[in-house]
Amino acid sequence: MAKPFFRLQKLLRRTQFLLFALTAAYLMAGSLLLLQRARLAQMPQGPRPAGPPPPALLAAGALRTEPRAGPRWLMARHSELRQLRRRRLERGPEGAPGGALPAPREAPAATRGSYVGCFQDSGPARTLKGVVFYDLRKMTVAGCQEACAEWSYVFAGLQDGTECYCGNRLPKRSSGAQECNRECRGEKGSVCGAPGRLSVYHVGGLLLGSSRRRTSTYRGCFPVPSNLTATLATPLSRPNLTVDSCCQLCSSQEFPLAVVRGPECFCGFPTPSFSLQDAVDAALCAGSPEAAANYCAVYQTPVQDTRCTDRSFLPAKAQVFVALSSFPGAGNTWARHLIELATGFYTGSYYFDGTLYNKGFKGEKDHWRSRRTICVKTHESGRREIEMFDAAILLIRNPYRSLVAEFNRKCAGHLGYATDKNWKSREWPDFVTSYASWWSSHVLDWLKYGKRLLVVHYEDLRRSLLPKLREMVAFLNVSVTEERLLCVESNQEGSFRRLGGRAQEPEQAFTAEMRELIDGYIRTVDRALRDRNWNGLPTEYVPR
Repeated sequence: MAKPFFRLQKLLRRTQFLLFALTAAYLMAGSLLLLQRARLAQMPQGPRPAGPPPPALLAAGALRTEPRAGPRWLMARHSELRQLRRRRLERGPEGAPGGALPAPREAPAATRGSYVGCFQDSGPARTLKGVVFYDLRKMTVAGCQEACAEWSYVFAGLQDGTECYCGNRLPKRSSGAQECNRECRGEKGSVCGAPGRLSVYHVGGLLLGSSRRRTSTYRGCFPVPSNLTATLATPLSRPNLTVDSCCQLCSSQEFPLAVVRGPECFCGFPTPSFSLQDAVDAALCAGSPEAAANYCAVYQTPVQDTRCTDRSFLPAKAQVFVALSSFPGAGNTWARHLIELATGFYTGSYYFDGTLYNKGFKGEKDHWRSRRTICVKTHESGRREIEMFDAAILLIRNPYRSLVAEFNRKCAGHLGYATDKNWKSREWPDFVTSYASWWSSHVLDWLKYGKRLLVVHYEDLRRSLLPKLREMVAFLNVSVTEERLLCVESNQEGSFRRLGGRAQEPEQAFTAEMRELIDGYIRTVDRALRDRNWNGLPTEYVPR
């Protein structure tokens, strides 16, 4: 009996050792996988509606509580985030060294300008700093040239395989051709610079042929400043001076303003002494030569005002962790654009959106808790998510407009419009029922749990850009010059207007039942703001 027992004991010991070895191997493999995806695993989940609506609304009967089948867009929310993460993983490590590439292949002049050379150009003092955009996966020489041609720039510079810059002057320091050794991410065999190096191409025929090419726009008639030659530069006087020739001259020298006074042309920037805030009747600029001498016609040239386009990460970690919080569709991306131009620092994001990174939001790729950005975009609500931040700018917009904007984004991206089929489908009423309560709970949660808040209404920011922007910059504890703020005003729209299609007007999109639901939320939020000594919601959309 002892012998079989001994054999059984020996077998169990061997099995125990084998299980231990298999467990150790499994844990080691899992650890390696976690190390490879450590950065990815830290990314937060996408925005979500925060819990049930306030009890006061339920008691008032403003919300229907019967269960509904989850709409397609709601079930796909986490799959969308997984796709963003997968794209980020597939992108591969950044900064991988590349070998020297052959000279760029020649192409017909109708589609591509000539290759100029390799140059050193980086930092705030870069020469080519107009129309900056990035594309992590599909950057091409032609795509960069077309973007520069749209703004009437002469040169297109590509850096590090993913970045595009525009300008009308060449950088002063040239480099050897072998130093521009990166291939464009979306074009094999092309030359797209390197870190700190630009491969510069002439825009060529695209400058005149671009179908999207911007033109000069009339800003108005203004009194001539007291010292015109000190305020504006490049005076030119011709007997047969035309507006087009003046605009072309100023555009070629990268001035955003062309100013015409009789036969004289001046170029320059908006300044505190010439801020374009006091326009007069246009007839005064077209009157008699004696009267017209006191007034000038101002035109906006196609080129950018680049005095505020330089941006960087914070030189040291931020001591105060600030959120830029809003409901989706409330103008958060536009507010980030304004803040970045005004402060000169990148904004971060609780999420990662490759489309926004390509539009120039370099902070999208930085981890949201790095504290290297001036503030962090978030749509989150709920106590835990809110209390992670030391302070917040709370951006609020008319819920009717916000819902339409977010539904357009869900269906057609940041710059597209939902189709008639989308509006007539079951998705739209399901979307309104779910997201309208989120609009209310988002504001109420931030008012309740936010440690230090600045409430900004989207409509007020549109109407009074500079005063509201000064408040936001002061809240972020950044000092800026008046010239930089005027530059922001010149570049306020950025690349965020929806193009093509048509907007769905709120009065067409919402049924009477939807309006009754949303109006209840508006009253609740308005009352909550006033109870906390904030100004209420703008009267233009508060129901009477």
